[in-house]
Amino acid sequence: MDEPPTIDPVASGRWLAQRALHSPWLHEEVARRMAERLSWIQLPVQRWVHWEPEGDGSHARALVAARYPQATCFELAAAPSGAATTASRAPQWWQRLRRGHERARPARGTAAPEGGSQLVWANMLLHHSADPRALMSAWLHALDPDGFLMFSCLGPDTLRELAALYEAMGWPPPVSDFTDMHDWGDQLFRIGFAEPVMDMEHITLTFETPARLLQELRGLGRNLHPQRFSGLRTPAWRKRLDAALDQALRPAPGAPLTLTFEVIYGHALRPLQRLSRSGQAPSIEFSLD
Repeated sequence: MDEPPTIDPVASGRWLAQRALHSPWLHEEVARRMAERLSWIQLPVQRWVHWEPEGDGSHARALVAARYPQATCFELAAAPSGAATTASRAPQWWQRLRRGHERARPARGTAAPEGGSQLVWANMLLHHSADPRALMSAWLHALDPDGFLMFSCLGPDTLRELAALYEAMGWPPPVSDFTDMHDWGDQLFRIGFAEPVMDMEHITLTFETPARLLQELRGLGRNLHPQRFSGLRTPAWRKRLDAALDQALRPAPGAPLTLTFEVIYGHALRPLQRLSRSGQAPSIEFSLD
């Protein structure tokens, strides 16, 4: 699983280098649910890395900062183009005045840090990566021993209704294949993380119209499948898609269109030392109070 077979690395890199002004609603909701899991881990955090946040990332950043108010944050941009895009979208003078009383933005950079952090936070990023092994290795190396990783990503049931529709219409896949949470856990262990803990849930989103559904999907990502449509579609094809969505994704006449998203959550520890042959390593301390 070094390189997922259904992710085009060029398309993946172009998508990750984009910097949207706002984070998608689903990403913010997943960040909220992931932040609730921070209370399970009783480890001190003086510095944490906000790894390539989708959009401006302010919502998730505020959630983690509330949990660790004394910790400093380093925000990692996806690529040099990301920093340039952010600079070109700098707020106007009235926006800077309005934000003058807010918490200062964290330090930002495009080079992954080597150690010095006790937490790596990566929300809804891993499923976009064409080289997840390299990404997880970078997470590991950014952490101090006994530091921990918190991440989320999409799982295999994501957009299952849309995938079934495209297959029935004889069209190429609408989305790349998503990795199962157990495979992610195994990969984390092989990279060098200890005690990876994985869980998942299904979130159903509803939409009144096909246009609103497609608008939301465009904000969440792109179709990275190498066998996706190779060119632009025509207006006639779009009308055919809208009609198919109306018919296939409404559970009953007059009901909203529904789409399923499988969200995977994971956390793991960078051990104080490499695992022994028995696979033993320091355990994360949990608190359910």
